[in-house]
Amino acid sequence: MRPKLTIGSRGSKLALTQTNQVADMIRAAIPGVEVDITIISTRGDRILDKPLAEIGGKGLFTEELEAALRDGSIDLAVHSLKDLPTDDPEGLCIAASPKRLTPNDALVSKYESLKALPAGATVGTSSLRRKAQLLAMNPELNIVDIRGNIDTRMGKVTETAELDAVILACAGLERIDRADAITEVIAPEDMLPAASQGVLGIQTRADDTELREALSAIHDSNTYAEALAERTLLAGLGGGCQVPIGALAKVEGETITLEACVCSLDGLTILRSTLNGGVDTAQALGQQAAQDLLTQGADAIVADIV
Repeated sequence: MRPKLTIGSRGSKLALTQTNQVADMIRAAIPGVEVDITIISTRGDRILDKPLAEIGGKGLFTEELEAALRDGSIDLAVHSLKDLPTDDPEGLCIAASPKRLTPNDALVSKYESLKALPAGATVGTSSLRRKAQLLAMNPELNIVDIRGNIDTRMGKVTETAELDAVILACAGLERIDRADAITEVIAPEDMLPAASQGVLGIQTRADDTELREALSAIHDSNTYAEALAERTLLAGLGGGCQVPIGALAKVEGETITLEACVCSLDGLTILRSTLNGGVDTAQALGQQAAQDLLTQGADAIVADIV
């Protein structure tokens, strides 16, 4: 194994925290290796005045990191896997995913739960998936687009009282040691998370066999199976961040269960599918769930949005 590795990371507090965590895992798994971190700004980081759905598309938070991988200026990149397209870019691959953190969404609010939010309460989120499921629960909520880092978004509730609530990922709050700010861990029956939420994807060049083999020491097979089922579902539906699609797979013993939904933007229509099978059927389960939702009419919802 070469003596020095360079990891590419976005510059946000969350991105750097999770990249440093991966760097520590690598140092523990490969004694003596030197690990450096290079900060790379992405288009998604630079454009903060527009909703994600408006500027969305493949590579919003990843293109610049992938370019650095290809030109050899970094050896690996750490991504939130939900930010990556379901198909590997040419010449690159996901070499490892460490153990998943809590995949659920989180409520940060002065109210004790989602269901306690009164009519007219103002909730901040830039996610169409979250917005649709919020409206399905309470169509009288006032939902506003909100961008920025975790502290900025939480501050609009806890400091300025500009918002009554924000919806964030539990995993992000856990990674920066702010799980104490979570008012409610939102149950999947109320809000299914994004595919691969809480999962990190460590991306390398596909031909870097030595590094890929070394990274197997920090790879978690159950996390991989869950992400595979969820991302296969997403690919089968042809949806990205512009389409409200929720997915959550859970491995228990030798069984994997996949819950999924496709929502209309107004939350009036939510199609659901729940399937289970052996862990080794994760990909097939994702394909089956996508077909189940398409049979229910998901193709019409996706076509209407995209």
